[in-house]
Amino acid sequence: MSLLSVEGLTVGLPKGGDRANAIEDVSLTLAPGEILCIVGESGSGKSMTANAAMGLLPHGLPVRSGRILFEGRDLLTTPPEEMRRLRGSRLAMIFQEPMTALNPLMRVGDQIAEAMRVHGAAAEAARRVPELLEAVNLPDPGNLARSYPFRLSGGQRQRVMIAMALALEPALLIADEPTTALDVTTQMQILRLIREVQGRRGTGVMFITHDFGVVAEIADRVAVMQRGRVVESGTAAEVLNAPRHDYTRALIAAVPRGSAAKREAVAPGEPILSLRGVRKTYHRGGGLFGKGQSFKAVHDADLDLRRGETLGIVGESGSGKSTLARAIVRLVRPEEGEILFHGTDLRPLGREAWKPFRRRIQMVFQDPYASLNPRRSVGEAIAEGPVTHGVPRAAALERARELLRLVQLDPGAMDRYPHEFSGGQRQRIGLARALAMEPELLIADEPVSALDVSVQAQVLALLADIRKRLGLTMLFITHDLRVAAEICDRVAVMQRGAIVEQGATAQVFDAPRHAYTRALLESIPGRGWTPPV
Repeated sequence: MSLLSVEGLTVGLPKGGDRANAIEDVSLTLAPGEILCIVGESGSGKSMTANAAMGLLPHGLPVRSGRILFEGRDLLTTPPEEMRRLRGSRLAMIFQEPMTALNPLMRVGDQIAEAMRVHGAAAEAARRVPELLEAVNLPDPGNLARSYPFRLSGGQRQRVMIAMALALEPALLIADEPTTALDVTTQMQILRLIREVQGRRGTGVMFITHDFGVVAEIADRVAVMQRGRVVESGTAAEVLNAPRHDYTRALIAAVPRGSAAKREAVAPGEPILSLRGVRKTYHRGGGLFGKGQSFKAVHDADLDLRRGETLGIVGESGSGKSTLARAIVRLVRPEEGEILFHGTDLRPLGREAWKPFRRRIQMVFQDPYASLNPRRSVGEAIAEGPVTHGVPRAAALERARELLRLVQLDPGAMDRYPHEFSGGQRQRIGLARALAMEPELLIADEPVSALDVSVQAQVLALLADIRKRLGLTMLFITHDLRVAAEICDRVAVMQRGAIVEQGATAQVFDAPRHAYTRALLESIPGRGWTPPV
């Protein structure tokens, strides 16, 4: 008997969209102790299928037909009170965006304990909360349990969500992109943890992801969704190694190959950016790091970046990658060291002295929605920087139209607002905004980490094309080693604020010298799987 059986499920959409239904005639089965991975692009219906099973469909989206049977009971006709009893105890879900799923006013330990108390496990909460936080590899569980969500990194918040979902070891675990924002070592730990719980308790897992490496690592069976329909399903080996549907083949073709093949050498010359002994320390009065403690985000960082090359910075969450990038653009101020741009030390410059350099160094942020003003049209957002620096508004807007074409968006979208675009489109808008300043150096902070594999491939190809056409120099920050191998000429590996290894991409990835680099490479999900040509 199946643990979960979705039979002919169709969920409607409001009128006026490009299709009538969010999901259409979807049928899936999940056995106890099995992991079913559901893959597909944004909008394919993956999360909608999961939300329907949890009774969490958005208001206004009607179930037009079908059944969702859990242990023989139709969840679509189960009374709300009974669904509340099932959620958390027998059914649990790890949501994609932990900051919106966690209560910002409650300490994370209290939130996990509350979930246990609601389902009659209050007596175990005091013992289980630290155990769960330790099981998902969170540091100092005692202090962290007393922290609020805003004090944690995105990866740490995701691990809290996973701990909460696993607290009562449910029969069915639905994981909606649970490892998308995590670095490779944490990702591997979470996958192993889910496997362990699944094996120990016979838990059935519906795992939603766009990462085929994760699919290769964890899946027993795979279902591929496109525009609300299941277009292919089968065992993991069948779908990954001999895909039948054109859409599946296109998705797999877009997976970064992780090839660190030797690249065309960058012409020798003086670096345009040099970092010498850069240090940044955060002082905390409490919370995660304890009262009066300090945290060295970056220490003794030395780097050289030559004109026209792409230097990747890789490492785990909290290794100092983003802090180093933000120090270069003065979003944080290091206490020591030199940040030399064409020989000028940027660190001691005042506001006015820094202004001419602001045009020449631009940054593309990880979350384009958060970095775009929701009240400004995208045309105004792209033109804002040049206008601030004295470019006439009409000329800046015309340049914005050209840049939208450059990043492969319709210039007719100038008057639309950020919420009207997909994540991949917003990332392109963020790139256009950075390029509007005609920079010499582009710093890209995890620009493709949350994108579908096909959109990720498009953005990476776009970056490579723009770099070639405009002669850009790039500092590329990523936790995805396959992406780094795809786009970077050289890489620097960071661990706990220090650069522990750097060199040509092929050299570092094919013959790593440092134990930490070897650990990162060994943690790449699905590293034994080679996408078929």
